[in-house]
Amino acid sequence: MSGDTLHFAPVPITRAALGCRCPRCGEGALFAGLLTVRPACPSCGLDFSAEDAGDGPAVFVIFLLGLIVVGLAALVELKFAPPIWVHMLLWTPLILGGGILLLRPLKAGLIALQYRHGLLRSPPPQA
Repeated sequence: MSGDTLHFAPVPITRAALGCRCPRCGEGALFAGLLTVRPACPSCGLDFSAEDAGDGPAVFVIFLLGLIVVGLAALVELKFAPPIWVHMLLWTPLILGGGILLLRPLKAGLIALQYRHGLLRSPPPQA
């Protein structure tokens, strides 16, 4: 265990993810913009420079939304057989809105998991 975990009660990963809050204190905002991670927590000072969520959140969003949209589109097609423009009108907003709404909490969740497993440490400076 690192010394910084002794001063803060553990924050549940779901609380940090759904609230898009700092994984150490649960108070400071994690994002400065839509998906831009702050350099450090404004409340406790936890350094986020080593975070590396990468493409993980996007992959989870693609799989989850793909499962939902393909299932619903197949159901609508088999039950009502609407023209293609109806499918485009129905599923485009769901895909775009769902993608934007799901990316933030999933990215925050992956950062919280990185903190929980001690992966938010900055690498040593190279000489």
